Amino acid sequence: MQSNSPLADSSQPIRVLVVDDATFMVKAVSGILESDAGVTVVGSAKNGQDALEKIKELEPDVITLDMDMPVMDGIRAIRHIMIQCPVPIVVLSSLYDNGAITFEALRLGVVDFLPKPSGAVSRDIHVQGQHIIDRIRMATSVNINNVRRVRLNSEKEDQGLLSERFGFRPMDYLLAVGTSLSGPNTIIRLLAGLPASLPCGVVILMDIAPKILDSFVDKFNEYVHWHVQVAEEGQELAQGSCYLSSTAAPVVIAVSDEGKPVLQMLAEDPAPIDRFFVSAAEQFKEQCVGLLLSGPGEDGAQGCQRIKEAGGTTIAQATDTCVYPNLSQNAISEGNIDLVREEAELVDSLVELLDRGAGET
Repeated sequence: MQSNSPLADSSQPIRVLVVDDATFMVKAVSGILESDAGVTVVGSAKNGQDALEKIKELEPDVITLDMDMPVMDGIRAIRHIMIQCPVPIVVLSSLYDNGAITFEALRLGVVDFLPKPSGAVSRDIHVQGQHIIDRIRMATSVNINNVRRVRLNSEKEDQGLLSERFGFRPMDYLLAVGTSLSGPNTIIRLLAGLPASLPCGVVILMDIAPKILDSFVDKFNEYVHWHVQVAEEGQELAQGSCYLSSTAAPVVIAVSDEGKPVLQMLAEDPAPIDRFFVSAAEQFKEQCVGLLLSGPGEDGAQGCQRIKEAGGTTIAQATDTCVYPNLSQNAISEGNIDLVREEAELVDSLVELLDRGAGET
């Protein structure tokens, strides 16, 4: 099972620690990983506490981590690992339908959260074998120094009347956001700081397993003022709402029979961010703001060019703050970006841009 990942070439095998309390699952995951000549499993751990000790002893490049374990579960393990001995983490868990767990893991900065194909006693885990291997390979390119947990308020502040929270205002702009692997962590931070009173709707295309998207969105809504929804066919865009879609189930912007901007779902696309940005440019023209965030790959650069050509504005996350710099670096180097901003500057720049834009319309 040799990987076709663009990040697969390495002179040294990738050292992986498998963390799971189920012996058969350790064997299954280890078998998948070691079917690739460029990956070696250096050991296993039966819970989070055991993992902490093994990480310090074995110094793996990446770990796979289950969530439901005795002694120290996956969430507690992530917190301790990222403080004591930071290492890229790929979650492999049957608890993908638990929003509290998926959201928390991504908030804390795991590289990815992959569901076990058919639950904790799966016999068909090998179906996802190549995907797991590719994620492990990509995880080795993480800039671990830029992985940070998102700090959130435990409860939403009193937001007053519904009309003051979202809706009942004109949607003058579309904020189109594209990101690939590692994007959810940055998206959480961005929406937590971005006022939902801006005269725009937000559509986000990011690399996230479709199976965990519903539960992730349900939990996300507890912490941000935006009305966060899973993107669905035919949804009409509205101010104060944010629509999330996976790059595995891409979304584009279309127009309804009534002339309203709506979402259209597509099959898999080799360049989903490009296609999404192009459709946003076509429908919103100078009222489109395209934001390209962290991620591996080259997707998004051509879409940014189309947004610029249509009179819109393009923004890229500064590469020195990216977990993966590739997406934004490629678009910047091709001259398709108007503004380059550090991650901490993104919210203020978007507020300034959209408030100013609203006043000029």
